Amino acid sequence: MKKALIVVDMQKDFIDGALGTKEAEAIVDNVAEVIKNFDGEVIFTRDTHTDKYMETQEGRNLPVAHCIKDSEGWRLDRKLESLRTDAVKIFDKPTFGSVALAEYLKADDALESVTLIGLCTDICVISNALLIKAFLPEVEINVIEKCCAGVTPQSHQNALEAMKMCQIKIV
Repeated sequence: MKKALIVVDMQKDFIDGALGTKEAEAIVDNVAEVIKNFDGEVIFTRDTHTDKYMETQEGRNLPVAHCIKDSEGWRLDRKLESLRTDAVKIFDKPTFGSVALAEYLKADDALESVTLIGLCTDICVISNALLIKAFLPEVEINVIEKCCAGVTPQSHQNALEAMKMCQIKIV
């Protein structure tokens, strides 16, 4: 059985930087533990913006510069970066969900399950989970609750409930 673990946007700006929260800081050790013990392919995503971020639709709606490519806030958390090898794929994405990631996963006919962890449950985790579900409707999609955090605890719970309704397993 082929499995993939998607580590969504575990970047400094979302943990303890420009958009960081205490909930995001609290999941880092859980995320590291899951990565270390995962039996399958580990794939990271990085929210990636340019210095023109504030001119984008997202920047106008969320006017906080974050995850600017090559900035300190764009980098993966240090604990997680140390777990990454050159063999681990990273998808840089300019928006919430990554079509390139979904296409990459779809190309693997042996894939039987995808597990998502990371930030933010209510924006990028749910966006990627639903994209993957759309591209791979027969593949089991899981989200590990203790390895995710949302913008707020309430929006985190709302996103988990929405994913459950779309046949994504919350574990």
